[in-house]
Amino acid sequence: MSMLYEYESLIPEKQVRIEKELDEKPTIHLTSSIRRSFLGSWTDIGPRVSIAESEVGDYTYLAGDASVIYAKIGKYCSIASHVRINPGNHPMWRVMQHHCTYRRVQYGLDIKNDKAFFDWRRADRVEIGHDVWLGHGVIVMAGVKIGTGAVVGSGAVVTKNIPPYAIAVGVPAKVIKMRFDEDIIEKIMKTCWWDWDRKTLKERFNDFLDLETFLKNNSDY
Repeated sequence: MSMLYEYESLIPEKQVRIEKELDEKPTIHLTSSIRRSFLGSWTDIGPRVSIAESEVGDYTYLAGDASVIYAKIGKYCSIASHVRINPGNHPMWRVMQHHCTYRRVQYGLDIKNDKAFFDWRRADRVEIGHDVWLGHGVIVMAGVKIGTGAVVGSGAVVTKNIPPYAIAVGVPAKVIKMRFDEDIIEKIMKTCWWDWDRKTLKERFNDFLDLETFLKNNSDY
């Protein structure tokens, strides 16, 4: 069993190595901010992560220095550092696109902010399936859907939907290959393994290490 460690110190010479054990209750780093959001069991939120008005599924982790807003993220997702999910957007159709046009109270321009603009932002949500891997520095733009099992390479900017089990890279992100053949993808999707309870997960955990073994032993799901 791999050991996880967390380093907490501003002075390298005095860093203390601390074993970090996850449990059913979400693990949230002290430097992170969670607002109006739901976190599933066994989730791990690393340092300097901001999550707002979003849902993060069971076992998903965010490595650190990430931002998530108006998004639904599935279970078992692996989200590397410096990822931005649904970053800020501006009203390009207006004469002025600066945020003082909708954050009016902050600038003393009105007694109310532009509710319609924020409603528009909330409606343009990002949806990420299960067991998705987002590499370092990935940006997922508003309204995008990323299918279960997909991989997005480091530094990619996702502007369009990505199908399940696809590998996408680049700016803008484009699918370069599929992880498995179509019939294999269909069989994996039918198992819905991401919904297994803890007992079943433990019993069948080693099956995940080999595709043929997994399909052979889990065709009943």
